[in-house]
Amino acid sequence: MAKELTIKNKIGLGTAPLGNMFREVPEKEAMETIQSAWDEGVRYFDTAPFYGAGLAESRLGEALSAYDRDEYVLSTKVGRIVLDEEEEKEGLFEYGRKNKIKTDYTEEGTLKSIEESMKRLKTDRLDIVYVHDISPDFLGDEWITKFDEARKGAFKVLDRLKEGGYISAWGLGVNTTVPIEVALELEEAHPNLSLSATQYTLLQHERALERMMPLAEEKNGGLVIGGAFNSGALLGGDFFDYQEITPEIKERVKRFNEVAQKHGVHLKDAALQFSTAHPAVKAVVTGSTRPDRIKEDLQALKADIPAAFWEELVNKELISANAPLPQK
Repeated sequence: MAKELTIKNKIGLGTAPLGNMFREVPEKEAMETIQSAWDEGVRYFDTAPFYGAGLAESRLGEALSAYDRDEYVLSTKVGRIVLDEEEEKEGLFEYGRKNKIKTDYTEEGTLKSIEESMKRLKTDRLDIVYVHDISPDFLGDEWITKFDEARKGAFKVLDRLKEGGYISAWGLGVNTTVPIEVALELEEAHPNLSLSATQYTLLQHERALERMMPLAEEKNGGLVIGGAFNSGALLGGDFFDYQEITPEIKERVKRFNEVAQKHGVHLKDAALQFSTAHPAVKAVVTGSTRPDRIKEDLQALKADIPAAFWEELVNKELISANAPLPQK
């Protein structure tokens, strides 16, 4: 039976990079990353079949099999089935396993996905299940049709599992705000925890503040925040929301850096604290293949950031005046 859901330190390890996102990650490096997270006290781990066609789930399952299942919170996702048939890959997981992936939000597909995920994760239960990428950025105009498929299939299955105590929470795992908003307003479905990637961050949060965050509070649908650095853009990377960064975003990051340097603040610290400051947010998940980054992320949540830093960001309209700010 599902246990009471608590996420220690409001932080979790996101395992998309461990599915060989963007590059081939050696097995030893992947295992050391998970071990480092555990050693630093992280007890929430998020994964998905999509991450390397089951590779991230298998790696996570292997690493966590050494520990008592009651000691950690585990989430994975439904909506994609990993097939035995193989193909040449491109895109985010070009270096992942070659297995074809089928998009499927039906009741049958959802149950099959859960069963196969539990095998790869070497576990007899899941704590949280997210309906994955049922969103315009992945599905284009077809997302509405697929959302309806999920409403009749995945949502009903997950509601049933939650009511039966087999999982503690379910919701959507998406990179846009609208699908979460629509799901929260459905009368026949009851999502109580969704994973919102890239949408409530230091760099990007105005749209989320308009509807998603208030709805999450009103409907008791908490949020886990992913992609707090917007694919690394905030920290000087070449990507913003999984796409090549634009000159406009680079200029905005430069302005953030100027304020941060003035106040002696690390933008990583500010980003993680900003994303977790909203009362609807239960945790933030950060993904990495570098074991030392986990310690950095935990320290970032505790770093001392002067109020003047936040005030200047508001005054320069770099962040919304309506955003809840971290309190020390």
